Amino acid sequence: MSPSLVVLVVVGLVLVLVVAVLVPAVVASAVVRRGGARPAPGAGVSGTGGADLDPGRLDAGSGEPPRPVAEPVRVVGARQRLESVVVAPRVSADEASSALEHARAEAAVARAEAAAARASAERVLDDARQAAEVLTERARVLAETEATAAREAARRTSEREAEQIAESARRLAAEVDRREARLVEREERIDAEQHRTEQRDRELARAEAGLARREEAVADLERAYQAELERVGGLTADAAKAELVRTIETQAKREAALRVRDIEAEARETGEGRARHIIVDAIQRVASEQTAESVVSVLHLPTDEMKGRIIGREGRNIRTYESVTGVNLIIDDTPEAVLLSCFDPVRREIGRLTLEKLVLDGRIHPHRIEEVYELSKAQVGELCVRAGEDALVEVGVTEVHPELVALLGRLRYRTSYGQNVLKHLVETAHIAGLMAAELGIDGRVLKRGAFLHDIGKALTHEVEGSHAIVGADLARRYGEDEDVVHAIEAHHNEVAPRTIEAVLTQAADACSGGRPGARRDSLETYVKRLERIEEIASTRPGVERVFAMQAGREVRVMVSPDDVDDLGAQVLARDVAQQIEDELTYPGQIRVTVVRESRATEVAH
Repeated sequence: MSPSLVVLVVVGLVLVLVVAVLVPAVVASAVVRRGGARPAPGAGVSGTGGADLDPGRLDAGSGEPPRPVAEPVRVVGARQRLESVVVAPRVSADEASSALEHARAEAAVARAEAAAARASAERVLDDARQAAEVLTERARVLAETEATAAREAARRTSEREAEQIAESARRLAAEVDRREARLVEREERIDAEQHRTEQRDRELARAEAGLARREEAVADLERAYQAELERVGGLTADAAKAELVRTIETQAKREAALRVRDIEAEARETGEGRARHIIVDAIQRVASEQTAESVVSVLHLPTDEMKGRIIGREGRNIRTYESVTGVNLIIDDTPEAVLLSCFDPVRREIGRLTLEKLVLDGRIHPHRIEEVYELSKAQVGELCVRAGEDALVEVGVTEVHPELVALLGRLRYRTSYGQNVLKHLVETAHIAGLMAAELGIDGRVLKRGAFLHDIGKALTHEVEGSHAIVGADLARRYGEDEDVVHAIEAHHNEVAPRTIEAVLTQAADACSGGRPGARRDSLETYVKRLERIEEIASTRPGVERVFAMQAGREVRVMVSPDDVDDLGAQVLARDVAQQIEDELTYPGQIRVTVVRESRATEVAH
């Protein structure tokens, strides 16, 4: 409530109190004055014969005169006694006089009481005025206090706003300084680049000057040669004939070379147009999807309580799962879902199937995890064989060795620059078949070579050498035709192509990998870096398994406890970290963790 409203309420209460006290006092005073102005009853009886108390005005029924409405009690009593005196003629004059005196005394008492009431009302009014003044003063003090508090709050608010504005100004000034520093750095880089450009221009000018000098030297040599020929013009006929033959032969070779160059240019122009037509037609007739690969799989859970069971007591279940499968298990706030991260898609699929079976079974403990992992590994192997057979049926290639079929199925889970390798092989085989049909050649060898050209990628770093050479060795080992083997080993020019099938395999591979949306270089670079990290650690003696985890920021090396002791584990971790630091380029840091675990197992009979 505001101070002004408090003052108004107090003043209103005082006025109501004053009115309540003064109104009864005023009414009583008026009644007393009316009672005192009447003639005394005794006077009327003795002097005038009772003119004021006319018997004719008495009520005929009761014998009582009419009474005033608001007379005081004492006045009414006196009047009744006077009337009784008038009515009863037997009352003596002395009694009437004493009654009159008694009435006068009562009227004086009433006037005194009225005066006392007026004095009391005045005192109450004074007290009310004083109370109003006190309340007004208190309201004023309260209003001043609240105004002071409001001013203080406003001052503090303004100070805070001033501090915020100053802080914003400081941040803006710091941002301006950073931008100015970046601009200065950029200008320095531009100046340095301009300086290097000018230096290259000067070097190019010097090279052009040197070339001009060499051309002048060649011209001088030619002129000297002509002069020497003129000087030796007096040779014998055989010598002159031989010299003439050599000169004509040189000119003929030059003209033949010019003619061959013109023919090759014409053939190249015609051939490029024809090749473009064949390639465009083949690509248009092959419907392929865009690349969409990821290193993360999502597994949905029936309830969020399952996350706690997956983690296990003190995290033993999740540690066992990651060490057995080599898959990084990410459990976050995502409702009813967990993430499985691994750069190796085959390993990630095995881990996904393992965790899915464990969730469905409900029994999650370290020994059960190892059992389910072996079952899932066998199941993924069967899925690979089935995928390879489906791809062979789609392409139309038959009589392939079962081991090659299994390796082809593993390519279903591998990528090359973000492109699924098995789909890339199918697409390349279709393109090669269309090219063979356009050129009118037998396409069976071509389609087979194009379909198997990346079979070496199924072995990753398990075998030394490029995937083209490794794939050719696999094909030769499992009885493929030599033309098919040559097409495989020559598709990256590591071996010079000698057949039309090898050349067309290169063209079909380039068409499949170079079409828009087919590949992503970043994912392939990332995967190759992780494969190299695992390869560096796996070549060390005593290493059983190597897992690159946490997007390549951690390498877990499982060693045999019989071959590597605790000191050797420390040395192995330092050597692996040093080799990774020397050979690879990567952001941040890579932690190398060597795990040496000893197990004691007994069977209770």
